Formats: sequence, C-alpha cells, structure tokens
Amino acid sequence: MRPDADTKLITSPANPLIKRINALHEKKFRVREGLFLAEGLRIVTEAADAGVTPAYLIHGPDMSDHVLLRRLMAATRAAGGEVVETSADVLRKLSRKYNPQSVLGVYTEPARTLADLDRTASFAWIVCQSLKDPGNLGTILRTADAVGAGGVILLDQSCDPYSVEAVRASMGALFTVPVVQAEWADFLPWLRGGPGFLVGASLNASEDYQAIRYPAPTFLFMGNEQSGLPADYEAACDARIRIPMQGKADSLNVAVATAVLLYEVFNQHRRADR
Repeated sequence: MRPDADTKLITSPANPLIKRINALHEKKFRVREGLFLAEGLRIVTEAADAGVTPAYLIHGPDMSDHVLLRRLMAATRAAGGEVVETSADVLRKLSRKYNPQSVLGVYTEPARTLADLDRTASFAWIVCQSLKDPGNLGTILRTADAVGAGGVILLDQSCDPYSVEAVRASMGALFTVPVVQAEWADFLPWLRGGPGFLVGASLNASEDYQAIRYPAPTFLFMGNEQSGLPADYEAACDARIRIPMQGKADSLNVAVATAVLLYEVFNQHRRADR
C-alpha cells in the first residue's frame, strides 16, 4: 500500500525512471544528467540537515512510517522533488548490492567553481592533485568536515567526487564540505589573486610538518597516491613539508597523511584562539 497519494509507486526494473537512475553509476551519465546517487537513510538525512534535498527520494516497502523518512519526504516535496516507493528487487538493482539500503537519494550536482569559494571562510583548505581513489577522497572529505575546513579542491584528473563510491565513503561530508574541480593552470592564478599559503606535502621536503606556522588560509597540497606532486607543482608552493617516518614504510596513505597535516593546522589555530 502506498503511504499517500503524492508518492509514486514503481516496482518494475524496466521503468524509464529506474533505468535512468541506475545509469548514474556511470560517470558519462552523471555528467549528462547532472545528477548523482547517495545511498542510505543516514546520508540522505545528513544531506537534508545541511539544506540539500534530493530531486528523487527512493524508498523501499515498509519504510513509509519511519519518522526520519516522513521528514525527508516532506522536505523533498517542499523543495519540488519527487518521492518514489519501490520494491526490494528494484533497490538491489539501483544499489547493485544484494542487501541494499532502504533509502536512496538522487541529487543535482552543484555547479561550483573556484570563483564561488570564499577563501577567508576557513583557516584551511585541501587541494588534491590527480587523486585517484574515491575511498581516499571520501575520507579526506570527512576529515575536512571534522575540523571545519573550507573545502576540497580537486585538480587535474582526480576521481569523480560524485561517484557512488566517493559519496558512500564521505558518509555525508560531500553535502557539508564544498568541492570544486579545476585545472592547475586555473588554480594557481586564482590562488595568487588573494590571501593563501600553499603548503605541499612531499617526500623530497626536509621541513618537519610541525616546524612551521600555518597562516590562515592555508592550502594543504596533496599529491597523487603513487607519484606525489609533480616537481613544477612543488616548486610553486610557499612551503614544503614532510611527515617523519620511523619504520620501514616510506609514506602514509594520502588520506591518513592529509588527516595528520590538517589536524596540525587545526590545532595551531585552535590553540591561538584560546
């Protein structure tokens, strides 16, 4: 039974809307549609709490009386979105999991550029060059949210922040932390056009990451998981730092390294504000 007359009931995997949403697992369709998927009641609720409502709210059977879902349904409709109830089989198709989440949101990708960012809004920003792993990106977004960083800037051929994997790994932080995709050739002139201290993380650096002061706004510059920052990118930095390593490993996972560095910046400003 449908929860109310304003909810559309779709149980066929061949339905055109279901096929359209399912195609959002592929980047070319996300780009074409300007839409992306988020899975799970928690993530969709956190998005709503951040003021972001879905274009389509999809839920499974026996969920219509859930308190949080009722609130999400009202918020979706108030913003002009559509609520759809579907079957467990269709949810499995959309999530591509045997045990799917009971709630999915389909969202419009933000049309955000460097010009939209207020660099003075936070003491710290993260810049990632050719970041490839969506799991790493999701973790970086969560860390950025935790410390109140201004946002994440993805340079060059970085992974798609709106892939299902990246959205899932961000645990809702994608909706609270601004993300901008840009090219190095555009980023550097933008950065030099206002305040900003660019700090590159590099195995070639000699400066310990705790030995320098991080003025606001600091832009932490993280390189590709395998190759790090290109030499010319490093040369453009105002400072280059490294995290000391005592064991046999010569580097940390990029998401872990970002967290270590970002918390150092955070703690310096936290102590200064006391």
